[in-house]
Amino acid sequence: MEQNIDHLLKVASELTITIKQVEATSTLLDEGATVPFISRYRKEVTGSLDEVQIAAIRDRMEQLRELDKRRESILKSIRDQEKLTPELEARIMAAETMAALEDIYLPYKPKRRTRATIAREKGLEPLAERIFQQENFDVTAEAANYISEEKEVKDEAEALAGARDIMAEWMNENAEARAAMRQLFEKKGVFKSRVMMGKEEEGQKFKDYFEWDEAIEKAPSHRILAMRRGESEMVLMLSAQPEEEAALAKLEDMFVKGNNAAAEQVRLAAKDSYKRLLKLSMETEVRLSSKKRADEEAIRVFADNLRQLLLSSPLGQKTVLALDPGFRTGCKLVVLDKQGKLLHNETVYPHTGQHKAQEAGQNVKYLVDKFNVEALAIGNGTASRETETFVNNLNLPKTVQVVMVNESGASIYSASDVAREEFPDQDVTVRGAVSIGRRLMDPLAELVKIDPKSIGVGQYQHDVDQSALKHTLDDVVMSCVNAVGVEVNTASKQLLTYVSGLGPALAQNIVEYRNQNGPFRTRTELKKVARLGDKAFEQAAGFLRIRDAKNPLDASAVHPESYPIVEQMAKDLGVTVQDLIKNDELRKKIELKKYVTDTVGLPTLKDIVSELAKPGRDPRETFEAFSFTEGVNEMRDLRTGMKLPGIVTNITAFGAFVDIGVHQDGLVHVSHLSDRFISNPHDAVKVGQKVEVTVLEVDENRKRISLSMKSDPAAAKPAGGGGARKGDARKEKEAEPMNDFQAKLAQLKGRFK
Repeated sequence: MEQNIDHLLKVASELTITIKQVEATSTLLDEGATVPFISRYRKEVTGSLDEVQIAAIRDRMEQLRELDKRRESILKSIRDQEKLTPELEARIMAAETMAALEDIYLPYKPKRRTRATIAREKGLEPLAERIFQQENFDVTAEAANYISEEKEVKDEAEALAGARDIMAEWMNENAEARAAMRQLFEKKGVFKSRVMMGKEEEGQKFKDYFEWDEAIEKAPSHRILAMRRGESEMVLMLSAQPEEEAALAKLEDMFVKGNNAAAEQVRLAAKDSYKRLLKLSMETEVRLSSKKRADEEAIRVFADNLRQLLLSSPLGQKTVLALDPGFRTGCKLVVLDKQGKLLHNETVYPHTGQHKAQEAGQNVKYLVDKFNVEALAIGNGTASRETETFVNNLNLPKTVQVVMVNESGASIYSASDVAREEFPDQDVTVRGAVSIGRRLMDPLAELVKIDPKSIGVGQYQHDVDQSALKHTLDDVVMSCVNAVGVEVNTASKQLLTYVSGLGPALAQNIVEYRNQNGPFRTRTELKKVARLGDKAFEQAAGFLRIRDAKNPLDASAVHPESYPIVEQMAKDLGVTVQDLIKNDELRKKIELKKYVTDTVGLPTLKDIVSELAKPGRDPRETFEAFSFTEGVNEMRDLRTGMKLPGIVTNITAFGAFVDIGVHQDGLVHVSHLSDRFISNPHDAVKVGQKVEVTVLEVDENRKRISLSMKSDPAAAKPAGGGGARKGDARKEKEAEPMNDFQAKLAQLKGRFK
């Protein structure tokens, strides 16, 4: 695709990079290259841009191209009306935003029959034009000239009313007026939220918004989304406007030019234009723009959380016994081999009487011994702490790690088409337990099978633009999968789907080829897969690993296109490629400048040598065991001042949720995340991080726990209660409107902008 020089210049300026970088990146994207591929293997072409910059170029170029499509459509429409002048065309071509473009087009846009249309049909436009000039003349006498029984203008008042309708529409369709009014709404507008009559009890979770005013410009994402949710649930009435007097004054300043009878008619028209036309239009726009801003922030928070969760430390390839806990219905137990294959399943009943508990204990000990189990995974839902206690009392070998696993979304997976395809002969309980065990072994490989919105690390994810959310989350998943790399001979279809250049169809074809022909022996063999052509191979090969391949580079992130370079390096030193990988001293002897060409520069060469030092090594952190405080299993066990270990499960704009092992996540308010000032919670913690917290407050009735990570929690205690409701651990944990923190948040709202 031919690049638009204006687009390139604009994007380069906005991102503070060179036009050459934008052009090269945009060309690669248009040719079908993926963001991970460009970032990892085309550094010389892009000037070493990272994934964030490349994705920003992609998204901004798409926006500008959409703007151009709309521009062409508008030009065609006005041209067909035979109203396109050189001046108008120049204004349309100069418009830089969709809003500015639509403002210019508004007077020419086909519209339904309006009050102004009816007035024109009555022949009142010349009267409107005369009045709009605001010269000093007898307005009533002039209006009398337009009285007509035939045109249904019965008196002067009706003639003047029609003229005002026409002038009101002119003001509404004036691009400069709309731009000024839009700015007023954005800069001086206020959200006013009020409870609907009779909804006080039903809408208690929105209590803080029953009588709430807040500047639109400063309102944080979570409060905008909370108010809008309250409105959609018919609990709140919400408006988004500036003070009416300020808006009317702005409009009058633009259009009222005198102090006579004609000017008074223009003033009345301005008032009508604002109240009947502009106010509704501008409020709609500012609600949409503030929603978009709120969506972007919520999606960013979700994306950051998801990235951290997907890149959680894997236990690795170990034989795992997984338990999905339950009381009356028992605990579903599965045993998985080192590759995650289901070896055994049954149900044990450790919580339904002493006899059943002994029997369950004997079964678990027998299975641990029989299958040489190396780790035991326990889902963190109902009966999890009781099951953990049961397991810890079995005196299993000390080599067997007992780990609590976050099971959010496991039930979603167990009932999905993916799970049915994997385990057609097993019920949902077995599939859920398998998911828990596999999450411990490799969180990334298992979580890609679940819709990210069901994983439980979002903030109002069902309220934001779903298309934008999916687009961003897909980017995150693809980035994580390709950063870690994928073992092609063991990866699931779902994991392969996210590999650069593949997608669902090619992923399925790879699995089918593998099933029919056995494991891949070389990367080159991938070209034998149906429909996997040269382009797909180029995009995918560097991210696919083949363990124990004949060519050691096939297990690394070195791209096949660079194999000749590595082979030449080895040849020049008189050694093998395997020698280069094993021997650090040999790698130090490589003179990189010798291998620079027109297409391969130092960035790629440095990446190659770095990869030779750790071929195929997992970039994720090493797994560390974690355990909750013994004896603290329920909210009633908590006491103010207790210091407890916990795991961060979700991060929002107002703080972080921490699992402390009592079936209810507590909230560490942003003011309690650190001894130093923190405006962005992601600067203090990450999802999956092990932390120590102090209990500030416990409200069992409302299921709220307030926590602190400060060294001196009393130094900045939030005003009132604790966290949001968690609900079933398998359901998403999504932050509800914060009932007790809003007073504090109002004082600190600048922190959340």
